[in-house]
Amino acid sequence: MEYFVAPGSVVRSIWSKADVVLFIFAGSAAEFALNKAVDWLYFTGRLPADPLARLFSTVEYARQIVFAERAGAERAIDTIAAIHGAVEAKRGMNIPDWAYRDVLYMLVSYSIQAFEVLERPLTETEKAEVFDVFGRVGQRMGISGLPDNFTEWQVAREQHLNEHLIHSHFTADLYKQYRHHLGPVRYRLLLEAQRLVAPTQVRQLLQLGRRSWLRPVLPVYRRVQHLAFSRWLRASLLPSAYKAQILALDGDPGMRLAA
Repeated sequence: MEYFVAPGSVVRSIWSKADVVLFIFAGSAAEFALNKAVDWLYFTGRLPADPLARLFSTVEYARQIVFAERAGAERAIDTIAAIHGAVEAKRGMNIPDWAYRDVLYMLVSYSIQAFEVLERPLTETEKAEVFDVFGRVGQRMGISGLPDNFTEWQVAREQHLNEHLIHSHFTADLYKQYRHHLGPVRYRLLLEAQRLVAPTQVRQLLQLGRRSWLRPVLPVYRRVQHLAFSRWLRASLLPSAYKAQILALDGDPGMRLAA
């Protein structure tokens, strides 16, 4: 059977760990709030109404693509394109290609950064593999102007961070919604995670700072993450409405389905 992402790929390792996926979620939540095209997500009303559901739906689509066989992954990508096409038709204008690229760049960037923060440094070859997977997603969606390789992506990513982010009233409203839906304790954990994975431009615009009390905890986390206590602690910190979804992020969803 042919897969969109080969078994044994580091991309599968990244997206099969719930904690890593949550850190990808945290970084994306920060950058989504600053993106100059975030008004598109406000147009549908789904993001401000329930930002956690909107971000989790993005995560789910990404995992479908990472773990599905090729035909299933391509159907998922086509579904994403069709959903965005319907929104464009309803609004009577096109989402700019740079906004599509920005989302792909986020998935590449936070996949790498979250795994390195929680697990280990990635090799240049592994980083290029992450770029290749999401680059192929963009190609399937027909997004123009995509970099040809990881080196070019690094340049494009930096350009995006310098040109496409702004602290707006959407930013303030989204963070208000994050706090409302997460509660004060989980909201503080979100900010701490963002301090660890967000790039300098994002941290500066959000005034997050760089110091996080999570950083000195990480060596302990790496030693106890597989213990039952660690899983219990994570579950106790999760919003009850999403607890089952988040716990299901551990492992290959295809393997669970087969079992």
